[in-house]
Amino acid sequence: QVQLVESGGGLVQAGGSLRLSCAASGRALSSHAMGWFRQAPGKERELVATVSASVGNKYYSDSVKGRFTISRDDAKNTVDLQMNSLKPEDTAVYYCAAAATTDWGLKLSRYEYNYWGQGTQVTVSS
Repeated sequence: QVQLVESGGGLVQAGGSLRLSCAASGRALSSHAMGWFRQAPGKERELVATVSASVGNKYYSDSVKGRFTISRDDAKNTVDLQMNSLKPEDTAVYYCAAAATTDWGLKLSRYEYNYWGQGTQVTVSS
């Protein structure tokens, strides 16, 4: 079985930074794409960023591109999300997820992810 645990969320002032970390256990996920999603109250869960397996190609949503950076450390079985220049609209519960398939492609749909963390709250004050 696979477990994903997010950490690093909290309260930050607009313009500030946070670094989220996702620790995976139960299975090495180096062959799986990893993603960060977020869900704000009353909104659908949306993809924030994802990184593919092996080659490490990355994708960012338009709303965070240029501000957020996703990275992975396969030796540690972790994936991080560095969030800079935070805005109040970034406020949400952030979820780490692992893709179901073992390939090098980018996974842009929530339905391509089988494993999910419990989420960590990020609140950006104005």
